[in-house]
Amino acid sequence: MSTPPAVAVGALYDSVLQSALRQFFERATLDTEVTPSVSSDGRLSIEPSANPAALIIRWFGTRYTLRVPPRWPFTAHEVRLAQAIGAVLAARYIAILNPRVIAERNDLFRGLIEDRYVGAFLDHRPYAIEAREAKADRIASVIELLRVAALSSYENRPISTGVVLLGTSNDPCRPDAPRSATAPAYTESTTAIKSLFRLADGVRTVFLANSEGRLLDIIDIERWASQVSRHQTLQVPCAKAYQPHARATLQQGHVCAVLSPSREIKIFAEGAEIFTFRGASWHLLDLQAKYKQWADAVGDEALAMRIFQTALDLADAREGALFLVARDTASAVENLVAPADRLNVPHDGGRDGKPSRRDLLDLLEGRSLTDLDPNVLAALASLDGAIVVDRNARLLAAGAILRHPPSAELEAGVVEGARTTAALAASKFGPVLKVSEDGIITFFDGEKVWDI
Repeated sequence: MSTPPAVAVGALYDSVLQSALRQFFERATLDTEVTPSVSSDGRLSIEPSANPAALIIRWFGTRYTLRVPPRWPFTAHEVRLAQAIGAVLAARYIAILNPRVIAERNDLFRGLIEDRYVGAFLDHRPYAIEAREAKADRIASVIELLRVAALSSYENRPISTGVVLLGTSNDPCRPDAPRSATAPAYTESTTAIKSLFRLADGVRTVFLANSEGRLLDIIDIERWASQVSRHQTLQVPCAKAYQPHARATLQQGHVCAVLSPSREIKIFAEGAEIFTFRGASWHLLDLQAKYKQWADAVGDEALAMRIFQTALDLADAREGALFLVARDTASAVENLVAPADRLNVPHDGGRDGKPSRRDLLDLLEGRSLTDLDPNVLAALASLDGAIVVDRNARLLAAGAILRHPPSAELEAGVVEGARTTAALAASKFGPVLKVSEDGIITFFDGEKVWDI
């Protein structure tokens, strides 16, 4: 007996669903229940449960439970992403079994499906295919353009570029500006224009496209963002170089997509960097929730924000760093920091009367991290070794090579890399923020908590 088409397609998309959930929720486990669900007709449902550390998924007569550790339950953005994944898969399932829908919406099957999860997170309307007015996902189309650009170069240099996708038909800064009748849409076909990448570098200048995807202007992103969000401030931390991009999306549903000089694709919306594509995969940054976890662990808002902001800027510059906020100062210093690296321990000066690095660091003795100029702190953090402060922000060590007290994790060889090993060992004494030279920020607090 042959398998009915709906069942065969359902089995395929069930596998895709499981793969997507495992890709975006690495800290989660997926449990399958054999009891048939009420949605055996193929409807997909992804909803929070009474347990904030569990999501309930029902599809094709199967019930799944996606679970995360109770200490770090699902955030609002994670629930939203899971539902976006479901919306894309459900739309494709309906379309592939309906000739009329697939004829009208063959755009649903263009490009990589992961890009459509990002698009559905930001705008679910293209996947409400029962609504005849639903249009193609313009965000996924822009991502496809940036993917093509990332594989190219211009005059032997890596390409960077970007665009602000307006949630409105007109530029809010120039509402009466006439539209060009020949303005192209910002799609993959525009990459054939060689000057495209010279006109908008993605960092200082970007293209401006309206809600239909038509190009309206080339803008200075800092000036434009200042005009469009005059009195609003960012509520979510962002790397300094991309704060204008985040401010540009504070209102009216604007989205900013950038291919950075490091060949990352960055997506900004709702006043924050929401997604980044690096290491061949998408990452939901969830900066607001992750910052709150970090700030709660540090216990001092000013100290937490200063370290977090510095970490974001160093990650963007691809410079490594390590920060420890010691809960028990005496124990942390005694176990982790050699006497020669402690700022409060006198030393005899450089050999043969010549100054040493330690003589320079003595200039910081008794200083507070929050009193340092941000540029000075960034330079200090970029030194080999760690910055150690107490919970009152007092500098205890800088550029310190941390010692590794014996632990089960280290003895078992669980971690790799000197900075990661040092971070895990140090996190026994307080929250640690590690910045890798590949741009990843990791928070440890007795264990690994999250990555950005």
